[in-house]
Amino acid sequence: MKIITGEAERVRKGVHSAAWARAGALLLKAPAVFTIGTGRSGLALQMAAMRFMHLGLSTHVVGETTAPAIGPGDVLVAASGSGSTSRVVRAAEVARDQGANVLALTTAADSALAKTATEVLLIPAAAKQDFDGKASEQYAGSMFEQSVLILTDALFHTLWKSSDTQARELWRLHANLE
Repeated sequence: MKIITGEAERVRKGVHSAAWARAGALLLKAPAVFTIGTGRSGLALQMAAMRFMHLGLSTHVVGETTAPAIGPGDVLVAASGSGSTSRVVRAAEVARDQGANVLALTTAADSALAKTATEVLLIPAAAKQDFDGKASEQYAGSMFEQSVLILTDALFHTLWKSSDTQARELWRLHANLE
């Protein structure tokens, strides 16, 4: 547990809060918010999509049968530790070509995903193939994936608290067909 919390603290200290503030502003003005990631990064973004929905944002997970077309002014939140996951990069390119904004969550500032993005949310975490354990003692992309979840939860919390919306109001949008 100490390893994980220590690494999370290192990531927190290395995050550029101004970029996250700009990301929040883009989300709030977007007609619709889409998320994409593969594996555990994708799962973390599905959780983020749920929280954004609780804020009243129209959210969709790319690949779900009910996800509509992305369009101008929409936002695609895309996560890839390497910034080169082909499915994620391709979706970012399509989103950009359709006039949408792209928020890239990645460890790689010079990656294809970062170059496609409107805003790069650089996460100072280990890359998936950091086998020597210099950047993280955890396996594969665990540090990045955990960071995606924690940082998007923090973004949700910041947006929620700045809205003066009460928790009871958010609960109105919570799933009731569980």
